[in-house]
Amino acid sequence: MDRFLAPHSPEAQAHSLVTESTVSWDMEHPSLNETLIAGCASYQALSRYLTGADLVFYPRTRRELENVLRRYSYDAIHNIIARARSSVAPGGYSRVCHIAECSLHNVLDSDNNVAVLLSLHSSAGAEHAVPDLSPPRQIKI
Repeated sequence: MDRFLAPHSPEAQAHSLVTESTVSWDMEHPSLNETLIAGCASYQALSRYLTGADLVFYPRTRRELENVLRRYSYDAIHNIIARARSSVAPGGYSRVCHIAECSLHNVLDSDNNVAVLLSLHSSAGAEHAVPDLSPPRQIKI
């Protein structure tokens, strides 16, 4: 995980504050801190992808990888908002989604992260393929 989001990154710090802290991060302001939610969501999305536990279709392209990470970040956003004790400001949900997507794009645009992330689960997809070991059939014309 440190390769993609270092422990001192805003996303890692947001994740730590939201998930591990007993501080009332969600009660400090009248509405939820959108940047904090987005950072935590992008961190959780990347973490969830790295485990690969619930990947059904393995991404083969950058676009497919972006779609998986976006879906995971939206799930995390929903979960964080559901647990919070404050409400989201009007238009806040859209802003949170946008900030999380930008964070994930920054990770994918760095170094060769897309290739590394795609290769993590490319061999796993091959394990699920069932090889056809039956002998070829003769076709009579």
